[in-house]
Amino acid sequence: MNIELRHLRYFVAVAEELHFGRAAARLNISQPPLSQQILLLEEQIGARLLARTNRSVSLTAAGAQFLADARQILGQVETAASRAARLHLGETGELRLGLTASAPFIKTVSDALLLYRQRYPDVHVQTQESHTREQIGPLGDGSLDLGLMRNTPLPDTLCWRVALREPMLAMVHHSHPLAGRARISLRELAAEPFVFFDPLAGTGLYDDILGLLQRYGVTPSVTQEVGEAMTILGLVAAGLGVSILPASYRRLRLEEICWLPLEEPDAISELWLVWAKHRELSAPARHFIELLGEPSLS
Repeated sequence: MNIELRHLRYFVAVAEELHFGRAAARLNISQPPLSQQILLLEEQIGARLLARTNRSVSLTAAGAQFLADARQILGQVETAASRAARLHLGETGELRLGLTASAPFIKTVSDALLLYRQRYPDVHVQTQESHTREQIGPLGDGSLDLGLMRNTPLPDTLCWRVALREPMLAMVHHSHPLAGRARISLRELAAEPFVFFDPLAGTGLYDDILGLLQRYGVTPSVTQEVGEAMTILGLVAAGLGVSILPASYRRLRLEEICWLPLEEPDAISELWLVWAKHRELSAPARHFIELLGEPSLS
């Protein structure tokens, strides 16, 4: 049996029109080839589908059943084609996105996520919050499509773009003597009890902030080591020390914390958009990159 989709379309047209001339016009073909194809279809099936007279065409019982099935098959083919096309265009599917703890607080990122949801409502966005270093493995093995992380040494298997550059700010309790200053230097924090990340936490901000302090010869007096930036905020708000974090964390607006600009011009943190070099980006991933803009490629 060698039934093609065009045979189904021909038959549906004749069955709906119950007239070979009108069906041929609808299909934009001549009537004799249409009649021949219907006869060929009936031979393939081994059943008479249409009862023909000189004046009329009607469906047989087998023809009525075949019409219902043919419509269903054609509908399934159209649905399958539409699904494949939408997936190819990135209108459906899944975006698996790794996020550092700070990423949701960055307006550029939250705005991009909102716009992405509005433009591609049928794409499932699966976010995974993890520290910078924890994203490297999943990006390499394909568990994540994209990662938003702080600048950190990356293997050659990963590509990155700068998604955002933002200043790093000092944080002190609002009752601290430095709280009234317009800006301060890193050296003024050297003698203060410093709330900082645990070096084993895996956050890119650890290397980022520590590297900044070391460039200016400042060795912080770390009295509290924690795993999350949120904990740093809470401890500074409780008056247990000072710290440094990217400016995006100001969006939390804790009344107890005073944020102070730093005098050092290179007190800057970068947020990177990262993906695997050897793996083709999915359409949903490409769309998200476009929404974040296209800064210089590393």
